[in-house]
Amino acid sequence: MIDNQYILVLDYGSQYNQLIVRRIREMNVYAILEHHDMDFSKLKDDKNLKGIVLSGGPNSVYEEGAFTIDDSIFELNVPILGVCYGMQLISQKLGGQVVPGTVKEFGKTEIVVDALETSVLFKGTAKEQITWMSHMDKVVSIPDGFVKVAHSQNTEFVAIENKVKNIYGIQFHPEVTHSQYGFQILENFVKECGLTQKWSMENIVDTLVQDIRDKVGNDQVILALSGGVDSSVVAYLLEKAIPNQLTCVFVDHGLLRKDEAQNVVDMFSHMKLNLIVKNEQDLFFSKLKGLTDPEAKRKAIGNTFIEVFDNVASTIKDAKWLAQGTIYADVIESGTKTAQTIKSHHNVGGLPEDMQFKLIEPLRDLFKDEVRKLGLILGMPEKMVYRQPFPGPGLGIRVMNEVTKENVAILQDVDAIVREEILAGNDKFHAWQYFAVLLNGVKSVGVVGDQRQYGEVVAVRAVSSIDGMSADFCDIDHTTLARISTRIINEVRGVSRVVYDITSKPPGTIEWE
Repeated sequence: MIDNQYILVLDYGSQYNQLIVRRIREMNVYAILEHHDMDFSKLKDDKNLKGIVLSGGPNSVYEEGAFTIDDSIFELNVPILGVCYGMQLISQKLGGQVVPGTVKEFGKTEIVVDALETSVLFKGTAKEQITWMSHMDKVVSIPDGFVKVAHSQNTEFVAIENKVKNIYGIQFHPEVTHSQYGFQILENFVKECGLTQKWSMENIVDTLVQDIRDKVGNDQVILALSGGVDSSVVAYLLEKAIPNQLTCVFVDHGLLRKDEAQNVVDMFSHMKLNLIVKNEQDLFFSKLKGLTDPEAKRKAIGNTFIEVFDNVASTIKDAKWLAQGTIYADVIESGTKTAQTIKSHHNVGGLPEDMQFKLIEPLRDLFKDEVRKLGLILGMPEKMVYRQPFPGPGLGIRVMNEVTKENVAILQDVDAIVREEILAGNDKFHAWQYFAVLLNGVKSVGVVGDQRQYGEVVAVRAVSSIDGMSADFCDIDHTTLARISTRIINEVRGVSRVVYDITSKPPGTIEWE
């Protein structure tokens, strides 16, 4: 973990838990997400710990086997904030009562702040405000020493505070933008934590470099270089930390975007990297043959990567470490003990258990936008830093069902058109990521040149986002979409229909698989 004063967010399974961490980091304060049943004994003497947030969750605190909290947390003498389930858990543990609600509260809910003049959390906000609720249970009596701060039409205790013990609870989710003063409320809590050390990308570069040196020693490191933002930043970081101990391996697995392999080699030609390029297309397609399940495809790609790296490592003396561009979003989406696995990222959940390397993942604690900032600090060209994200498994998860050379070739041509047309107008679309998906197995009737065509269906996807943890679909004008569709139908043989994906994240994910 990065050596810095921090706020600890305990994970109780909320779909928004990572957003709490994200919002706190936006205040230049370091925050991390840990499982709720972590070893609290190691926190007792942790002078960097300055505050704790208990996240929301889908369970009920009064149920048998419900997630709970070690009582020692209340003896750490740091401010504590309970959000939704976290507030209910604090109330129950300290002598209050939680019961099933007769009326559920989901979505935008107006609350009234009864103690606006004296409240710590609601300082600088309004007496009446919109919040984002997601609960069925509610607190009906609060522990001794707490005061009621806010209520809603259906819930008497929407917010409670014990200023003497510095313990706070709110029933709504301040981390989502739908809560009108959510950021201000979190910021007020962070101020109570009294951090004296600001956190920013500029002041952790030296820490990351030293951490790499301490871990690696004199060993050699192999970096899985894809040309994407994350692995490229790792390349720059490792080159700074251990310049004579790094071998970059770029694997052309046949699942890259059109002309991508040559583009990646050209992109790094200005650096004096020890770069090995391996063309392993036939191997990867053989491993993917017959696979249709997304998780099976991801794991097959991950396992094959390691097979290739094992072969490369056998030719490099003292190669004991595999470096990857794993970032915080990858870790969270691949599942924690509390939160469900959304999808395995091949550099988190897709690696074999008998792997011969030790892993080094220097970006594991950083969100995407933080990785980009780090890249700029390390001197990466902006063109590299602001490349749109590309998944590690490549087009293998953008071709539905079985992946073959033939359908990847179709998707490469389609995707090139999509990227060209959206890039041309991206000053108004503000797309963070844009690509095409081949709905392999879904056919549609069309008419081309007065002849019936029964061809493939492709979906166009364009989203706006900051860090990839949440995203909205881009409102691309119909003229641009029509031009994309016309070009695809006219220029790519075998495609008869084009559709546009208008799903946000959540409930969807950015990638289809």
